[in-house]
Parts: sequence; structure tokens; C-alpha cells
Amino acid sequence: MDGYFNNLEADAAAPTAARRSRIRRSIGFLVVLLAIGGTALGVRWFSETRATAAPSVPPPPPVTVSAPLQREVADWATFTGQFSAVDDVEIRAQVSGYLTEIHFTDGQIVHKGDLLFVIDPRPFDIQLQQAQAQQQTAAAQLELANKQLSRAVELRHGDVVSVDSLDQRVQQQRAAQAALEQGKAAIRAAQLNLEFSRITAPITGRISTHRVSVGNLVSGGSNVGSTTLLTTIVSLDPIYLDFDMSENDYLAYQRFAQSPAGRGADHAVDASLSDERGWPHQGRLDFIDNQLDRGSGTMHARATVANADLFIAPGQFARLRLPISAPRPVLLVPDAALTIDQSRRLVMSVAPDGTVVPKVVGVGQLSDGLRVITEGLDANDRIVINGLARARPGGKVTPQPGTITTAARG
Repeated sequence: MDGYFNNLEADAAAPTAARRSRIRRSIGFLVVLLAIGGTALGVRWFSETRATAAPSVPPPPPVTVSAPLQREVADWATFTGQFSAVDDVEIRAQVSGYLTEIHFTDGQIVHKGDLLFVIDPRPFDIQLQQAQAQQQTAAAQLELANKQLSRAVELRHGDVVSVDSLDQRVQQQRAAQAALEQGKAAIRAAQLNLEFSRITAPITGRISTHRVSVGNLVSGGSNVGSTTLLTTIVSLDPIYLDFDMSENDYLAYQRFAQSPAGRGADHAVDASLSDERGWPHQGRLDFIDNQLDRGSGTMHARATVANADLFIAPGQFARLRLPISAPRPVLLVPDAALTIDQSRRLVMSVAPDGTVVPKVVGVGQLSDGLRVITEGLDANDRIVINGLARARPGGKVTPQPGTITTAARG
């Protein structure tokens, strides 16, 4: 700077034009120096301002909340059962002979009276003709015996024949009558055997495979030790659902059935197949055994379930539930709203100020996809039903209203 002012003093003695030129150059240089200094000060001030600025606080995380759903729900006992046919029929040969015809496809639905098998009917047709001939012979003998008896009675009135001869005519007439009845019975037997040669379905249901092929000799009849099994038929609609209940479940059901609320109940049960959700099948409990099994300590029971579409097959397993109490008011929440703290079940409720408050609850059965809460929750509580991972006990959240809905009944 000393050099700068020295130049100004020197310029004072210089000629006027030269002095003005130097003054202009000096002023420009000074302006540049001031600009550089101002820029440096501005950068330094901006950096210090950013370093000392306080960070922004994010808002509380959003969660979906709803009051528990209020419904009237009955207590249920749940079991595993197995379906069985109401009617399970073995089709066996009732006469012996060669199998000549099969009139069904394996596994199809057959109806009562449908023709299934034909055993060669010719031998039975011959037996029928023989029986008819025997019946005609017996009828002719009876006619002759009646005429002889009539003449013997007239002659006896004239004391022409002895009493012994009359008795013989009476005995002959009775023997001829018995022979005629025997002939009639032989005809009925032959007709029955001929009918048995055409085997029809005794029930409506699904038929199994044919166990004997055409051309095989089958055995049947009262004189045969083991008759030939031809196939089986099982009925499908309705269908039985068999299950075993423990002694405690049996006591709970019996107490409900004998209570004032249970006496008018229709003993309805709900059922569900292994791949189904909810309880899409309904039935009625129609049988409970007369004693507990001493080995297993269980009571056998049976429900009848409608199967109009014939979808259920005997032997399939299913879940079923049986009411053991009258409907009562309960609170329902989704299973997703529950969390586990060691051995306790918790729900996260939200206070009016947005604070998350955990609540220990007791849980019951599922009802239409929702969990029954038995204790620890009020109807006015706002519980977190979505965003549970963002709800920390004691923390703040932003509640957003939601709705609890039941699962669609199957």
C-alpha cells in the first residue's frame, strides 16, 4: 500500500494526461481488490451459517387406526373329522353264471334302478320254462283229483264205495293241490333267478370300478359259500362327517344343549375342507354315541352335511366347529393387529395426543377371520391395524382412520 500512495505522489508531478491515465488504472485495481475481498467474506459467512443451522424434525410416522369391531359371537369347539357315505353298498352276484354285459363306466354317477351287470340269463329262462311245465302238470293232476273225489262222494251216498276209498280220493286231491302250489313256487323262484341275472343299482351314488370282467364265471346264491363281489356304490348327498370330541368338549356341548339358550338350537355345525377358508359348508349334528371310548377318552359324534354338487367324497378330512354357547357381545380385531411380548399378547392403542400405548389383551377364537378379544380392550380404544412396525410404545404417530371388516364367508 505504501508503494501505491508513493505512485500517487509521483503522479502529481507528472504531466496531466499521463497522470489521469495512471489514476484510472489505480482505481480499477482498487475495485478488483474490493470485489475479491467481499466475495471471500460472503463465502465464509455462508459456510458458517450452514454449519450452525439446526436440522429439521420429521413428522410422526402415519399408522391406520380403528376401534374394535363389535359383534355377537358364540363360542365354538373345533374338531377334525372325516367324511363317510350315508349308504355304502357292495354289489354281489345273487346267482351263478357267466358275466355277459357291463352297463356303466367306472366311477360314474348311477341312479337307483340303472342296469349295471347282466349274467347269462339262458339257464334261468330254461328253469322258468320247466317250472311252468311242472305247474301245468300239477294243475292237470288237481283237476283229475277233484273229479275223482266228486264221483267218490256221489257213490258213497249210494253206499257203492267204501269209506276207505273216499278217504284215498280226498288224500289224492290234497296232494294234487300241494303239487300245484309247489309248481307255483318253482315258477316264482325261477322268475327271481332270472331277475337276479340283471343286476341293477340299489341306490343313487358314485360307482367304483368293476371287479369282474365280461366272460368270468361269478358265484351267487344261498348254496354258495362266498359270493362274487362285482363293485361298490356309495351315496354322496347328503354325506356324514364323523368326528371324536374330548370329554371336556362333550361336557361343554351338553351343558349348552341343556341350557335355555341351547334347547331351541338346531344343533348346526360348520365345516371346511383342507384348502378352504372360512366355513362354507353347513350341516346338523344328528348322532352322539352312547358312551365314551375307554381307551381314548373321546365321544364319537356325527353330523350330516349337504353335498348337492357331489364335490365331497367319502374319506376326505375336514375341520368342523360346534357351538358350545349362545351368541354374546364381543370385540374383534385382526390377527395382524396383535403382537407378542414373551408370553403376552399386545395391541398398540393410540392416545388422543398421538402417543402409542401398548395394551395386554386376552384372545379367544377366530370368527369370520377376526380374533375375539376376551379382556384388556375397550370398545372406544383406537388400535393400530396397519403400520404396526412404525408404532413404538411411548412414541408418537400420526393416526389415520381405518375400518375393520370381517372376512367373506365361504
